[in-house]
Amino acid sequence: MAGGRRGPLFAALLAAWVVAVAVAEAEADQEQAARPPERSLVRPMTASNWTLVMEGEWMLKFYAPWCPSCQQTDSEWETFAKNGEILQISVGKVDVIQEPGLSGRFFVTTLPAFFHAKDGIFRRYRGPGVYEDLQNYILEKKWQSVEPLTGWKSPASLTMSGMAGLFSISGKIWHLHNYFTVTLGVPAWCSYFFFVIATLIFGLFMGLVLVVISECLYLPFPRNLSEHSEQNLRSEKVHITEQLQDVEEEKDDSNEEENKDNLVDDEDEKEDLGYEEEAEEEEEDGPAAGVDEEKNEAQDPEPPREAREDEGPGEVGDDSLEQPGPAGTEAVGDSLRQRRSQHADKGPSA
Repeated sequence: MAGGRRGPLFAALLAAWVVAVAVAEAEADQEQAARPPERSLVRPMTASNWTLVMEGEWMLKFYAPWCPSCQQTDSEWETFAKNGEILQISVGKVDVIQEPGLSGRFFVTTLPAFFHAKDGIFRRYRGPGVYEDLQNYILEKKWQSVEPLTGWKSPASLTMSGMAGLFSISGKIWHLHNYFTVTLGVPAWCSYFFFVIATLIFGLFMGLVLVVISECLYLPFPRNLSEHSEQNLRSEKVHITEQLQDVEEEKDDSNEEENKDNLVDDEDEKEDLGYEEEAEEEEEDGPAAGVDEEKNEAQDPEPPREAREDEGPGEVGDDSLEQPGPAGTEAVGDSLRQRRSQHADKGPSA
């Protein structure tokens, strides 16, 4: 009897305990639901409010929801943002899927990407996204040793503004492609074909617009001015051709004169060579004749002394006159000198 009574009592107590636990959990859930969610101090940046980073000191994080590395640094980034008031720095984040224009303006190619901004001067932070490293980067002012983004690389430059426009257009095209393929269930090749046709039509339309703008801005010259300009061009062409012809004629004349001078010089050189050869021949003939006479005298026997004595002084004088002297060679040399002097006088005059 006692054992039978304890069983139902134990079951009733167990049921009461389970009900109490369930009620406590429900009350805790209600209290947690009634509490306002914890406010994040990381400010989302968009294309409309990104100019806020041009004033003060900021740290920006570029991320994507599907990026695992970005998800690993979310908690560290939230902690860094909570201590932003102590560090006197503002913390922001940019979703590259929702804001492709900003990713193009900062030319983000890897995720996650971190940037430091100080009074409109931007620097790329390449350290890990850990709270301690981020805190030391600000407190120790390590950003001063990093080269800033200047010139066309600056997000506020005109080139980066154009890059932002291109990235925003590409983002819209990507969303439209996903709408065709995922939402509507259109095959991918049909979507690509649609974009090709749209690109061709858009290009033709832009070309037509440029032609119309050029026609509107073009100011035609008066007909008289155009005819006058054509006449001036023709006269200039004729003048240039005449100058070219004159130059060619002068060249031909100079070439003819040079050829004539060369011919005259060649003839003079030939004459000089002929004169020199004649002089050499005469000089060679003179000594040779003297040698022959000496040989003949050596061969002729001398007459007896009596015959010599019989001969008078007149005959001896005749023999002395017949012997050739140096006067003949001197005459030949004088004639050669006269010819050379005449040739020299003719050369400059020619």
